[in-house]
Amino acid sequence: MAIPPLSMKPTGWFQVAWSAEVGIGAVHRMKYFGRELIAWRSADGRIAVMDAYCEHLGAHLGYGGHVEGDRIVCPFHGWEWNRDGRNVCVPYENHPNKGRRIRSYPVVERNESIWMWHDIDGRAPYFDVPDVFTGFDDGRSAADYYPAYPDSTIHRERLELHPQYIMENGVDFAHFKYVHQVPITPVFTRQDFDEPVSYVDFTIAFDDTAAGEINSGVQAVNAGLGVAVTKSWGMIDNRTLSAVTPVDDETSDVRFSVWIGRPADERPTSEAKARQLAQAVIAQFEADIHIWAHQRYSDPPGLSQKEFEGFKALRHWAAQFYPTAP
Repeated sequence: MAIPPLSMKPTGWFQVAWSAEVGIGAVHRMKYFGRELIAWRSADGRIAVMDAYCEHLGAHLGYGGHVEGDRIVCPFHGWEWNRDGRNVCVPYENHPNKGRRIRSYPVVERNESIWMWHDIDGRAPYFDVPDVFTGFDDGRSAADYYPAYPDSTIHRERLELHPQYIMENGVDFAHFKYVHQVPITPVFTRQDFDEPVSYVDFTIAFDDTAAGEINSGVQAVNAGLGVAVTKSWGMIDNRTLSAVTPVDDETSDVRFSVWIGRPADERPTSEAKARQLAQAVIAQFEADIHIWAHQRYSDPPGLSQKEFEGFKALRHWAAQFYPTAP
């Protein structure tokens, strides 16, 4: 087991489900950051994420708990809790128990996904989840792309990898030829690590074995260590969302979503073709996962001169999301 010498409880936004997995009135069980959690959707469509255990006598709300309107009801004694984790009804008393509260988490739904904010010190969110469509200021929207979920997504559970691995991949120009078996070298045009939301852009240069010239590239927006969105241009019109969420001190869940652009003429077979193109993008991402899942974090890394600047900048940026040692 190659557990990295990095905290598995970083600050940031982390994907815990796809929106379609939690319907109206549904209660969804999950475990992240070493805690049993639930996500549930109220009658008006709003999502809540909170610790799974009732503050009365500790029943797990994910096993028999049900939603009534804007409240989740404990299966043990019928105590009712709102989205903020506050008790709003004890059915056999005249007033709620205002002294007990289930820990709840800030939540955002975006790009077919449910995100929770995690910070071990309880700080409020101080940056946003980027939008895979509007985040690139090019006038595109979700209407210009086929939906990702469920056919153009993957979910790999409890892999022995750290969220930082996926971010380091974004500055690793040398791995494309060996991991992805493609004769290209990224040429970075932007590496901006000044804020919690960072930006990496590159164009694609083909080596001498590739025929012809293709003007193409990738733009990436990274919000903390939990989410990276990309826009690819010049070849396949696609947007991707990569999310790594720690489960415990040893493992993480990896989710990956791909949106393929809709053709202007909307041919009848275009949706099937989009799924095929998305699977090709997913296959490339899975090649990375195969490396990450068996990787040992190297610190300090033995970098070449060309690699040094990008990795140094990213690791310095990543350090801000880890808890300060006591």
